[in-house]
Amino acid sequence: MDSYEILWKHSAEQDLRKIDRQYIPQIIKVIESLETNPFPPQHQKLRSAEHFYRVRIGNYRVIYEVDSHSKVVFVYYIRHRKDVYRGL
Repeated sequence: MDSYEILWKHSAEQDLRKIDRQYIPQIIKVIESLETNPFPPQHQKLRSAEHFYRVRIGNYRVIYEVDSHSKVVFVYYIRHRKDVYRGL
């Protein structure tokens, strides 16, 4: 399988700064794994958005979009499960 490029949106970078430091290494590891497989077994397609997916990491959710044509994964949000779906 071809490798994908991970592009972080500014909103995801800001979200990461707000997360407790103990969870950050695990979140980064899961996001980096999207380079080799953007559709891991634990991913789910969001019903509210046509091209968005989420992956669960404990109480946190990573919302991302996959552009299969250009081999790019856009990471939009990394938020707590109680806040992540507001505004999508």
